[in-house]
Order: sequence, then C-alpha cells, then structure tokens
Amino acid sequence: MTNSSRSGAIAATVRIAAGSDRSHYDSFSIILHWATVVLVVLLFVLAEVWGFLPRPERHLLVVAHMSFGVILTAVIVARVAWRLTPGHQVSPAVTGWVEIAAKSVHYVLYGLLAAQALLGFAIRWSGENPKGMSFFGLLIPSPFGPSSKALHELFEETHDWLAWAIIIIAAGHAVAALYHQYVLKDDVLRRMLPDGRARQSGRTSSRP
Repeated sequence: MTNSSRSGAIAATVRIAAGSDRSHYDSFSIILHWATVVLVVLLFVLAEVWGFLPRPERHLLVVAHMSFGVILTAVIVARVAWRLTPGHQVSPAVTGWVEIAAKSVHYVLYGLLAAQALLGFAIRWSGENPKGMSFFGLLIPSPFGPSSKALHELFEETHDWLAWAIIIIAAGHAVAALYHQYVLKDDVLRRMLPDGRARQSGRTSSRP
C-alpha cells in the first residue's frame, strides 16, 4: 500500500468514526466530553471533602484524586488529538460574537484543564522530598530531583485556584447551554447528547 493510499484509508476511517452529520458531535467527542465533566466534578468534590475526614479515609480520597487525575490527563490528550483530526469538523451552532465567545470559552477551558493536569503532577514531583504519582496503587516516580518548598507550595496554591476557576467557567458554560436549549430553543445542547443526532434529524425533516 502506497503512502497516499494509506493516508486515504486513515482519513476514511476518521470520517466514519466522526459521522457525516456536521450539525451534531460524533460519538467519540460526546464520550470524551461527558467523561471530562464527570471527572472534573469528581476530582473537585474529592479535594473539597478529604479535609473533613480522618487520616486513613483522607489518604484513600487523595489516592483516588490522583488516580482519576491521571485518567483526566489521558482524556484531555485524547480530546486535543481528536479535535485535530479531519473528521472532527462540526458546523457552528451560533454565529458572530456568540460563536467567538463560545470558542474562546472552549479554548480557555482546554488550557486550564491542561495546566491543572500538569500542576497535579508537579505537586507530587516537587518539594524537598518528591513523591510519586499514584495510579490506583501503581506509583509513577518523579523524574526530577528535590526542589524548593516554596515552589511546591506555589504549585499547590495555583492548583487550588485553577480548580475553582475551572468549576466557575464550566458552570457558566453549562448555564449558557441550558439557556440556548430551553429559552432560545436552538438545540445547541442536543448536539452533545447521545440521542441528539436522531432527534435533530427528525426535527429537520419535519420542517418545510
């Protein structure tokens, strides 16, 4: 198989995976989106709760937080890689300044999530006595040597602030999606729901 044939086969596979309906997100994008939502909320709740628990239970929640954080990192990498594929092209649901604002929020969230994931590793891998990152009991050792306590504390503080920033921006994003869906009734939210493609097709076919 020539290089051009191989490239064509890969592109065709991507188009099949993404689907031909440009008014709706493909199944893989939907899975990655909602996996991100669940993981972000779970990680935030774990971090806010463990401070109220005694040490044994707190340790379990910290380990769970790190483990799901590693999974979130993989999901973020997958989302960025998938967005760069030719098959992941969706027609904009809005236009003008609303489209610009929506894209800006998406890019900001991507940037914050990536930074937050990196900070999670940096916290474990920094300080006077660097620790490994735990993934359900499997230790990912630090590739770095000891660093200053001040740097470690800076990573921790930034990690805390970014967590709140992500939650606030994501909540605003969710409110905007609900406003479009139930007030403007333009089916923006349905584009990211598993059954949205079928329902949208039905609505489109019924219009003159």
